[in-house]
Amino acid sequence: MRRLFPSAEDDVDLAGVYGPGQAAPGRPWVRLNMVASVDGATAVDGLSGGLGGPADHHVFATLRSLADIILVAAGTMRAEGYGPARLTSALVEARRRRGQPDVPPIAVVTRGCRLDWGSPFFTDAAARPIILTAAAAAAEDRERAAEVADVVLAGTDGVDLGRAIAALADRGARSVLVEGGPTLNGQFAAAGLLDEVCLTLSPRLAGGSALRILASAQLGSVSPLSLASVCEDDGFLFLRYLV
Repeated sequence: MRRLFPSAEDDVDLAGVYGPGQAAPGRPWVRLNMVASVDGATAVDGLSGGLGGPADHHVFATLRSLADIILVAAGTMRAEGYGPARLTSALVEARRRRGQPDVPPIAVVTRGCRLDWGSPFFTDAAARPIILTAAAAAAEDRERAAEVADVVLAGTDGVDLGRAIAALADRGARSVLVEGGPTLNGQFAAAGLLDEVCLTLSPRLAGGSALRILASAQLGSVSPLSLASVCEDDGFLFLRYLV
């Protein structure tokens, strides 16, 4: 992995490149990480895996290792077949040196609170998952979820992302990694809750009708970004922007 910007460096330390940001008082730093083809597709045949490679997996794991909590939409969790977060021994040791637990918990945003509670995502998790849901979800579904996860009510009719992020801050989170999908990403952007956008540009043309990294109505105004770093490996470009 080599860095191209802001200064050239071979064999760069990714943890240094993606070091923690300084969030607004009272809430965690919210980082979005997505992969897209050169023509803007975020999936091939409905999955993001067709766009990745070893270099992308390396950055993906590093960003997960830096986060206090990983956050994902229930639809993406189902589509991508999410399991518990797993890290290499080197990344686990780095977390211990930073005073973090061995692996970050994964928080799932779900209005309906209906998931496969017997799946390995819940039963094999080293860090107890978090369910971010709404009071509109049936009480029996929330009770079942509470058997295998920490349930956080973050809204009445739907999940209020501002309340959800505040609840994660109350749990001690200083950094949250959002992994999509595009609809959730768009909601974060519309709510003004994104601090950083990490985009892996995959050297592929995908075509098709896959969504962009944000799927939402207009944001009201074009949001300017500041380019923080560019890295390259095996034809993949790893772009880090600050909002």
